[in-house]
Amino acid sequence: MMQEKDYNKIITTPDPRLREKAEKVGEITDEIRKMAKRMISASLDWEKDHPHEISAAMAAPQMGILKRMIIVRDDMENKDNESFTVLINPEIIRTEGKTEVDYEGCLSVPNLYGLVPRAAKVKIKAKTIDGAEVRIKAEDGLARMLQHEIDHLNGILFIDYVVGNKEGFFRLDENGELRPVDYDEVVNDRQVFPDGV
Repeated sequence: MMQEKDYNKIITTPDPRLREKAEKVGEITDEIRKMAKRMISASLDWEKDHPHEISAAMAAPQMGILKRMIIVRDDMENKDNESFTVLINPEIIRTEGKTEVDYEGCLSVPNLYGLVPRAAKVKIKAKTIDGAEVRIKAEDGLARMLQHEIDHLNGILFIDYVVGNKEGFFRLDENGELRPVDYDEVVNDRQVFPDGV
């Protein structure tokens, strides 16, 4: 019997758990550490089957775990570096700089990308998996990723920011190139927006 890959445990739209607010993590227990390891395993498993994409981060709700925990890849440019940082109860303290629009995708919204406005800089506070309190100043790609993952903890998906932008949705073609998708096709797809727009 073939063992199921961990990434098969990643939930996707229209699963209603993606729209729920995650609970704060109290004590960092062995169970929380196991969840973090499963998240990392799932991210790496997913990536192996997606040659044109990198799994840069994930939030616990994407595995149906309604806890305020995210993982962030240590090197987003290098697929060979498989190390991640676990952040517990991450919270945005401040956003700065101009709003920048760039492409985003998500493991829980398969085969869809969108142009999403985000703050260029953020400052967050969180705990590491060892319980140490940290403050992180991030900009550009890392700032975008942290905002995306923290949104997951609040039941918000990147596609919510694209609604209203008629030229904002894209899909990857077989060569890994982003191609525009018909807006109405996406917003009327009940697999993407189960409750409509």
